[in-house]
Amino acid sequence: MATTEFIAAIELGSSKITGVAGRKNSDGSMQVLAYAQEDSSTFIRKGVIFNLDKTAQSLTSIINRLEGELKNSIAKVYVGIGGQSLRTVRNVVSRDLEEEAIISEELVSAIGDENIAIPVVDMDILDVAPQEYKVGNNLQANPVGLVGSHIEGRFLNIVARASVRKNLEHCFQQAKIDIADQLIAPLVTANAVLTESERRSGCALIDFGADTTTISVYKNNILRFLTVLPLGGNSITRDITTLQMEEEEAERLKKAYGDALYEEDPEQEEEATCKLEDDNRIIKVADLNNIIEARAEEIVANVWNQIQLSGYEDKLLAGLILTGGAANLKNLDETLRKRSKIEKIRMAKLPRNTVHAPNNILKKDGSQNTLFGLLFEGNQNCCLTETAPQAAAPVPPVSKPEPEVHRTADMFEDDQELKEQARLARLKKEEEEREAKLAAKEAEKLRKQKEKEEKERRKREAGPSWIQRKIDSLTKEIFSDDDMK
Repeated sequence: MATTEFIAAIELGSSKITGVAGRKNSDGSMQVLAYAQEDSSTFIRKGVIFNLDKTAQSLTSIINRLEGELKNSIAKVYVGIGGQSLRTVRNVVSRDLEEEAIISEELVSAIGDENIAIPVVDMDILDVAPQEYKVGNNLQANPVGLVGSHIEGRFLNIVARASVRKNLEHCFQQAKIDIADQLIAPLVTANAVLTESERRSGCALIDFGADTTTISVYKNNILRFLTVLPLGGNSITRDITTLQMEEEEAERLKKAYGDALYEEDPEQEEEATCKLEDDNRIIKVADLNNIIEARAEEIVANVWNQIQLSGYEDKLLAGLILTGGAANLKNLDETLRKRSKIEKIRMAKLPRNTVHAPNNILKKDGSQNTLFGLLFEGNQNCCLTETAPQAAAPVPPVSKPEPEVHRTADMFEDDQELKEQARLARLKKEEEEREAKLAAKEAEKLRKQKEKEEKERRKREAGPSWIQRKIDSLTKEIFSDDDMK
């Protein structure tokens, strides 16, 4: 039976591209309906697409496999944006008033627009996290209604290289896949695994991936710092290959014997060893872990250095939260504890909201938190029937020749050549139907785009107010002087 209501999402990681479709349940949990995964190590590095053709081919394959399980077409998908160039940049916009006056919403919106208008060389501003507004000597989440002669808006702009978004959009266009929304991957991950208490008290979320490690710092329910390091689990794996082995074998040994704080058992008479599957060569576990420990310490040192650069290293009352596949290295948390002197460290292996999926799909190692986070963020039905019901109109005329094709095949049941012609005719008809659907979907997309542009034009004429939504989300939190010290 075809599934007609679902949310679809795709995560483009350095080691794999993963697609998933699911349905939200009334209790807030997610039911996984379809799942597909492909290796991406040959065309995505450090979280950035570098071979557009191979990426588009992989996306097409993922969508086809998902549609096969769903028995329906996917109209659009949610996708995460990440990569090595992703980071936050602080910015301050000040306004001096001629005399003391009441701060208006229009003034606050104008300050927000001025912040976005500031050019960043070769960078796109993907999103903005307003920090606070300073009126006089007071810091406020929402300054509207206050009286003052000077206002200072503090912003955290989330930026990435312009090519990141451009290449991503090009790949999806080449694969003829519509994007429902582009979501910033680290923010999605944080929404999936962090509690409100952790965000409010102050915490650092560290996502150890294959090629990158992402650090996000939160305080008072506001993102305060975000950066991506070009170091990850693959850095350790590549170091292990110096023991003369392939990366696949190095990855296997890392998972089976890896320990960031390895110590020999004093009661053991002989040194521990492990065997390579390729050539039955024996290597010492101590030699293996000397390599692992050195690289793990380097990664942890860089992570802690970035947290110190954020200026919040002494304000993380909720501690450190680890996630990502590479975070499963034994004693990696202890290495981080020794370096940071922070005792409160936990591993987020699953999203806070329950995910219902078969055991062969659900991995309880933190590697799927961003993927499922994209699903939970989605709020639009991604089934094709919702966005393009009018596509059914062209189908009847195209399908009329079908009985003739079948009659021909039946008359020459033993003629393999005619059978093949009939099969090709059916495929051609299906392709024509699909193209008709895509054409109708594209027309609907253009119509919605025009409506959106018209709404934006009216909104601009009425006066800018985008920043107010950001401010309203922050008014629930009261800033105290202690929080900002």
